[in-house]
Amino acid sequence: MALAVGLLIWGRQTLVTGGTNVDPSLPSTAVVTSGPYRFSRNPLYMGLAVVYLGLTLALDTWWGIILLALVLIVMHRGVIQREERYLERKFGDGYRQYRAAVRRYL
Repeated sequence: MALAVGLLIWGRQTLVTGGTNVDPSLPSTAVVTSGPYRFSRNPLYMGLAVVYLGLTLALDTWWGIILLALVLIVMHRGVIQREERYLERKFGDGYRQYRAAVRRYL
């Protein structure tokens, strides 16, 4: 969990330094390709999922793992894929090149 929290801090700071919004409900102003975004297009979502999994395991709750699986499906289809379409429309070839070079997840 500590590594995931570190990833969250690193990813957030990289977005701020890159000059774009961290809040996904606000418009993106740049495609950030440095920091953890060199390895994954979604390090913040991955970090949150690992923190959630760690808490679920620490609390020894089996239902938390089932809920996590459902949340990940909803996040993938309802948030991440939608964000990718938005970024492609907004940034065009620059985002397509980034998407081709960097994995969505690890």
